[in-house]
Amino acid sequence: MAKIGILTCSNATQDLGCSSVSCIADFRRRKGMFALYPQEERLTLVGIINCPGCPTLAGPEKLLGRIRALTDFGVDTIHFAFCVKALCPFREKYKTALEETFPGMRIVLGTHEEHNTHEEFRVRVKNLFCQPRKTMVDIILDKDRAE
Repeated sequence: MAKIGILTCSNATQDLGCSSVSCIADFRRRKGMFALYPQEERLTLVGIINCPGCPTLAGPEKLLGRIRALTDFGVDTIHFAFCVKALCPFREKYKTALEETFPGMRIVLGTHEEHNTHEEFRVRVKNLFCQPRKTMVDIILDKDRAE
């Protein structure tokens, strides 16, 4: 039995509202990178965690603490979600840190089926981040102008 944890991009989940629904759907259907497991092997999704965000000097250490929390529940495989695989410039650094700290851990790059190239995905995500949006400062300044 494979006990799986999924590592998602905190920018994708926290800022852009990804609910990991595609990752979970393909986990259930054994599609995408979950098709790599033999059909007779039971898969258990133990947990989904976010990366610690684009790292400071402590990024890998913060990630290790989050992964350790999953290993306490028996996780033996970590899937880097498609968003991490396609977007994260620290992906290899994180992968290396996990392999060194948890030598028996299997690391898989990817989760759900990829419907876009990494470049197309990056362009679309960048467009989402670059949309004009209001902030608390806009509300404060609008209020001040109204008085």
